[in-house]
Amino acid sequence: MSAQLIDGNETAKQIKDELKLEVETLAKHGIVPGLAAVLVGNDPASEIYVTSKAKNCKKVGIYSEVIRRPAETTQQELYDLLDSLNHNPRISGILLQSPIPRHLDEFAACLRIDPIKDVDGFHPDNVGRLLIGEPRYQSCTPFGVIELIKRYNIELKGKEVVIVGRSNIVGKPLAAMMMQKWPTTNATVTMCHSATRDIFAHTKRADVVITALGKPEFLRGESIKDGAVVIDVGINRVEDSSIEKGYRIVGDCHFESCAAKASWITPVPGGVGPMTIAMLLTNTVMAARLQAEAMGAN
Repeated sequence: MSAQLIDGNETAKQIKDELKLEVETLAKHGIVPGLAAVLVGNDPASEIYVTSKAKNCKKVGIYSEVIRRPAETTQQELYDLLDSLNHNPRISGILLQSPIPRHLDEFAACLRIDPIKDVDGFHPDNVGRLLIGEPRYQSCTPFGVIELIKRYNIELKGKEVVIVGRSNIVGKPLAAMMMQKWPTTNATVTMCHSATRDIFAHTKRADVVITALGKPEFLRGESIKDGAVVIDVGINRVEDSSIEKGYRIVGDCHFESCAAKASWITPVPGGVGPMTIAMLLTNTVMAARLQAEAMGAN
């Protein structure tokens, strides 16, 4: 068996084309979605991420601001900035880029963001809504996984889904989404983590395996069953002296061996990664619409 490729680049492009049309329609009613990305400190990877998000906002017509603050920023100064964005009518969504400097309390900062502007879906209000099956904004990377599965017409109802990794950003919200009684999900979910005694005993019986633990090429073909769907959320840099730049990007799955047995598989790069930004833009447009409706109701 040779797996069919789940193309995140192409799917993300389709979503952004759809969003551009929606943004144009909103503009006719005087609604312009706006995203503020807050970057505290000088983490190089974070700088790349927020710059990419700003470029993608421009492509679909979303107003964007990248707000940079020094690493010495105090908790109160961060609160003051978030408060100002909460009250800024031009900003529909607020993104606090992680990681932030260690002296700052990231969870407390998350609580400071108005839930209706929390387009990352990290505020407890939005997490709680997701858990009971009434989501406002869904965490962007898990949302991207669900959207890929939906657009490739991969059936999940009653299927055995194994998620490897229990982070608050991916594993936990994805498990909550997968088990909901929604048309595109409704699966039986097993969560594996560092205390799981035999992870591969679970992955070998799964209809769908989703890896999100940050361990290069952890999952190999011998650890999945024939015809499984493999969704690789991992992005890892591996040293490779045979390449001019000295490294290559791989996922949590060994692509070649898994692709030989799977029915569907996401590549790394080009799989789940592009979907994260696409779903952030989706949440931002939704936020603008919801806030406009709320203003109309008032």
